[in-house]
Order: sequence, then C-alpha cells, then structure tokens
Amino acid sequence: MVRNQPKLDTELYEGELARLQAELVEMQEWVRTTGARIVVIFEGRDAAGKGGAIKRVMEYLNPRVVQVVALPMPTERQRTQWYFQRYIEHLPAAGEIKLFDRSWYNRGGVERVMGYCTPEEYQRWVRQVPIFERMLVDDGIMLNKYWFSVSDKEQEKRFRSRMTDPMRRWKLSPTDLESITRWEEYSRAKDDMFIHTDVDPARWKVVEAEDKKRARINMIRDLLDSIPYVKVPRPEITIPRRPRGTGYRRTDASLMLRVADYAAKLEKQAPLPPYVDPEDDLNGGPEAEAEGEGEGESAAENA
Repeated sequence: MVRNQPKLDTELYEGELARLQAELVEMQEWVRTTGARIVVIFEGRDAAGKGGAIKRVMEYLNPRVVQVVALPMPTERQRTQWYFQRYIEHLPAAGEIKLFDRSWYNRGGVERVMGYCTPEEYQRWVRQVPIFERMLVDDGIMLNKYWFSVSDKEQEKRFRSRMTDPMRRWKLSPTDLESITRWEEYSRAKDDMFIHTDVDPARWKVVEAEDKKRARINMIRDLLDSIPYVKVPRPEITIPRRPRGTGYRRTDASLMLRVADYAAKLEKQAPLPPYVDPEDDLNGGPEAEAEGEGEGESAAENA
C-alpha cells in the first residue's frame, strides 16, 4: 500500500482525464467496428471509488456501445437459478463493452460475510469462478477485473462525508455501515477470494484508491493499455445544405404547452457556488494531512 501519497493536483488530473477520455472514445470506435467484446469488473470495499471511476469512463462514450451493469437483489426465481445465470444475459455481444458495477463476486464478499449464502454455496462458487471466467476468455471476451483498495480510515471518512452531503446520502445503506464493524471479516473474505480467483487468464488488478483522482487515472490508463485497439479511420462528414422551403408554417405558439422560463429568474439572483464532491477533498488540505501524520504502520492495510 502507498501511504501518505500527496493528492493529485486537480488541474493535472482534469487535463490527463480529458486526454484519457478521448482515448476511450477511440477504443470504443475500434470495439464497435471490429466486433470486439469487453467486460470490465469493478469491485472493492464500499466507498472505495468504483462508482466515480465508472462515471468517468462512461462520460463521453456511446451508451449503445458501452453499458453499465448494476444488478439489484435477485428475485425469488433468480435465487433458484445457477448463480452465474443472471449475469450471463448481460455479457456483451459483438461490438459492445459491459462495465459491471459489482458482479458475480458479490458471493465472495457481501453474501459470504453477511450470511446471504450457505458455506456449501460459497464453496461451489469458488470452484466454478475460474472455470466460468476461462470460458469467457476462451470465447474471445476481453476480461478485466479491478479491485479498488482503500484503508479503513479513508472509508470511514467517506462514509461520514456522505451523511452530511444530500447529493450522496442515498449511497449509504445499512449494509454499507455494517461493513465498518466487519472490516476484518471482509478482509479475510477478500484474501480468500483472491486465493481462488486471482489466476490466469483473469488476474485481479488492484487499484490503490486512497486518492480517488489517482485511482481513476491509473485505472483508465491500465484499461486502455490492456486493449489492443488502434485508431479507426472515420469517413469525412459533410453537412448537407438545407433544401429550399416549401411553405411550411410553424404551429401557433399559443397552442403549445411550454416549460416555464425558470432560468430567467436565476439571471436576477447571485450565482450559487458550484457543487464540490466532499470526498474528492478528503485527502487534501492541512487538516487531512495532519490526521495522516504519525499513523505509520498502525493503520489497517488497504483491502
């Protein structure tokens, strides 16, 4: 684990992120034209930054080519199916990329720790995962698995910031909060899961996520490096001339129901400060740096 690493400069981060996002667009075009199939799995502790990374990956991509898969709790019928069955229907077809915000690894983490599966179900799962993933790779799917690693202190800071942030309050669930009291149980479950699933041809890639900006840049760069894409020549686009009118007249505006001009009211008011994600600033500033001093090896390892 990298400790007390300075927070990545915001201007540097934003510039590099824009450059990487432009490369993601090029990669997307290569996937679309070649019929490649890509699966990217995002796993890690609660509040480790998976959602933020997915958001930056998706920001400028075509949702018809790249989709996020974030499945809800299984239905009663799905509970009786083969465990991997409900994930299979979301695997990519030719020319698609699927980003799994949590995946079949739920069984190796929250389901095992919280007692949502039996020991027998878990043992069957760990035997089947490497076989299942080898089948995906053998069939031509490019599979990338990212584990976002964060320390116990950083996780708790992010939880506390969400409690007072109305934009992120929805992200806190009882299961999230219980993960604080079960930190070591989750750590053991993660270690056990890695023993069985960190194997070729689908090794885990650990993303150090104490600084979310560094984590996003590092993860996107690694993803781009793992895909053998090349820049695809695009046909030149010419905007056609609009043909001469044929006498069409617009419908009278009084007959249409229009949205009120709320923006006009804003022009008469003092501008409000922009929203700042408080989690992005948790590692920055003298107060946060002071908290980090003297922690040494007493702090829990990232997991």
